[in-house]
Parts: sequence; structure tokens; C-alpha cells
Amino acid sequence: MKKNKHQILAAAVARILRPLIRILLRNGVSYGTFADIARSQFVEVARKEFAIEGRKQTISRMAVVTGLTRKEVHRIIRQSQPSDRSSADRYNRAARVIAGWRRDRHFLSPRGNPLALPVSGPGNTFQELVRRYSGDIPHRAVLDELAAEGTVSVTDDDQVQLVERAYVPKADESMKLHILGVDTAYLIDAIGHNLQTGAAPPMFQRKVLYDNLPDDVLPEFRRLSRKYSQKLLEKLDGWLAARDRDANPDVHGAGRNVAGLGIYYIEETLAGDESGADRR
Repeated sequence: MKKNKHQILAAAVARILRPLIRILLRNGVSYGTFADIARSQFVEVARKEFAIEGRKQTISRMAVVTGLTRKEVHRIIRQSQPSDRSSADRYNRAARVIAGWRRDRHFLSPRGNPLALPVSGPGNTFQELVRRYSGDIPHRAVLDELAAEGTVSVTDDDQVQLVERAYVPKADESMKLHILGVDTAYLIDAIGHNLQTGAAPPMFQRKVLYDNLPDDVLPEFRRLSRKYSQKLLEKLDGWLAARDRDANPDVHGAGRNVAGLGIYYIEETLAGDESGADRR
């Protein structure tokens, strides 16, 4: 039974790695670099999560858990970890500005739609929006970034208009790669939680998927999935913002937690003899 489980897990890991390896190879990342990253994360997870209860984690214990030598573990612990902090900060700033624009009544019309905002000046301007939701970052830097991605447009009379109701980087490769790490990790964490047996309730994990659809169905499904997914995410965004201490300083309570819901679109062209059960 244990051997069969390991075989199934190995097949699952191979399936996960295929699209990841495509991304790595397209970006010039070799197997050696990938192996170094994998070794580093084996040690990091073992150090933080696989200590014996009530005892301090040791290099010997990490070596046993990971299968690496004590010398390798010691070397890895001493080296610095890769960081995407700069891209993460830029992405989070831009996303906060767009979210604030959608829900803050000072920047909405009476019907609840995001207003066109003067770039700067007195009153409710784009400069004021950035000050509220992005701190001390120059509003021109945020405007240039959002305009470059097509999220906003600027009229001839210096009015900033919201074009996209969510911030999704299209041109900036570094931010798209940051999203790869964040979103994929959250999805695998949710599935990993659901694989464990115990008292904790399962996390929501669902998809709708059909594998014999004609070509002309896809454009309409893309439109419908985008429309209804965006509506749901905006509704949940408003609910969470009202209960998040950063967005609403009046909120009190113990602990600090991350919670959210992610939605992703699926599309793949299959050969005539392929089925959804054994897609690559």
C-alpha cells in the first residue's frame, strides 16, 4: 500500500513539474540551478516544520529527514535564500490602489462605479488614492506602472480612468514570475491540507472541467468565466477588506491570518485520442 502511494505521489509530482520545467527552460534555468533550489527548500521546510516536538531542530535531524549529508545541510543553512521582495512590493502596492479605487466611496460615483480621477491637485485625486493605499510611493511612479500594464488610461485633460477592475501584470515579466510562486504555492498548500486526515475541516478546492468542447465554445466560456469570477472576487474582496486590520484599523481581535480565494482558468487543446483522465 505504501509503495503504491509513493508511486501515485511520484506521478503527481511529475505532473506538477512538467509545466514548471517548461517555464524554467524558457527562462534559461538549468537543472543544476533547479536542484540547488530544491535542496535549499528541502532543508528550509525540514528546519521549520519537521523538528521533534519539544526539541530544538538539529543539523543531524534535518539530514535524516531530507536525505542530505550534514555537510550539505550546514552549507545550505549558511547561504542566503532567493528573494522576490521588490516585485512583491510593487505588485502589492498596485493591487491595493486598484482595490481601494473599487471600494472606497470617496473615489466612486453615486452608483458605485470607479470615478475618473484628476492626476493631482486638491480633493479626491489619483495622487490622494495612491497616498491612502500605497503609502509614500510617488503617485507618478504608480501611474506609469499601471498605465504601462493597461490597467488605467490617462486622458488629454489629465484624468485617470480605470480600464481593468483588477491588477494583472501583462508586460512586467518579474511580477508575473512573482505571481507564479505565490499563487501556485497557495494552491498546493490547500491541496496538501486536504490530503491530511484529522479534525481540521477541508479547504474549498473545486473545478469545473469538460474535455470534448468544440473550438467555438471557448471564446464565450472565457468571457463568462472572467465575468462571473471577477464579480465573485470583488464581493469577497469587499467582505475581507471590512475585516482586515490594514484596510480597516477599527477591526480588533487576536491572531494574524491569511485567507482568500483563488480562481484560475483552464484551457488545453487535446489530440483526438486523448481524454481528460490521462492528459499530460
